[in-house]
Amino acid sequence: MANIGVIGSKGAMGEALRRVIEASGHDYAGGVDKGDDVGDLADVSDVLVDFSAPAALQANLHAAIGAGVPIVIGTTGLEPGHHEAIDHAARAVPVLQTGNTSLGVTLLAHLVQEAAARLGPDWDIEIVEMHHRRKVDAPSGTAILLGEAAAEGRGIDLATNRESGRDGQTGARERGAIGFAALRGGTVAGEHSVILAGEQERITLSHSAENREIFARGAIKAADWLKGREPGRYTMEQVLGL
Repeated sequence: MANIGVIGSKGAMGEALRRVIEASGHDYAGGVDKGDDVGDLADVSDVLVDFSAPAALQANLHAAIGAGVPIVIGTTGLEPGHHEAIDHAARAVPVLQTGNTSLGVTLLAHLVQEAAARLGPDWDIEIVEMHHRRKVDAPSGTAILLGEAAAEGRGIDLATNRESGRDGQTGARERGAIGFAALRGGTVAGEHSVILAGEQERITLSHSAENREIFARGAIKAADWLKGREPGRYTMEQVLGL
């Protein structure tokens, strides 16, 4: 069992994390939000779980390093500079960062990578996601995670083979491109579909999130798994043994 501290405790995910921590038999070390001292929380935690905001990431990593505790990062909307900071922190403490902590999505990404590798560039890949009206980043972190899985399967770089935000006279689709479409509305917790479209046939791999607690359960499983590991950067795939 672990003392788990939550960063971003006043948000919907923070509340779900507290419920799951208490239901799973772990101890809730406390929570912090914007303006609170994350260092104090890190000092009394065995592991931190961060679902706050990209702007807070540097301070959260600094607190984890200062206390010598692992940190699970589920914050989305991260830029390349954030990943550089994560890589730096992972030299000192165990860090697990993911665009989605759902165990189902983790397996979906594995299947997408396999499908992309075996079917090849003649099959067009489109990733469609939908979330609630309050989500501020697009495409979602999960959509990007799935795109990265597809790109890895094909042995290409997502950044240079990505199409999104199509509108107007866009021209024909580029061969081998990975497309993204983002929908927003209502209270949707998360819907993701990866469409692989070939000649006269189509495969769709999908995941539906019915409640935020699926992300909380995955995050707490990851936190428990991360506790006691050597410094380094880890993934949800490793948590599932994939």
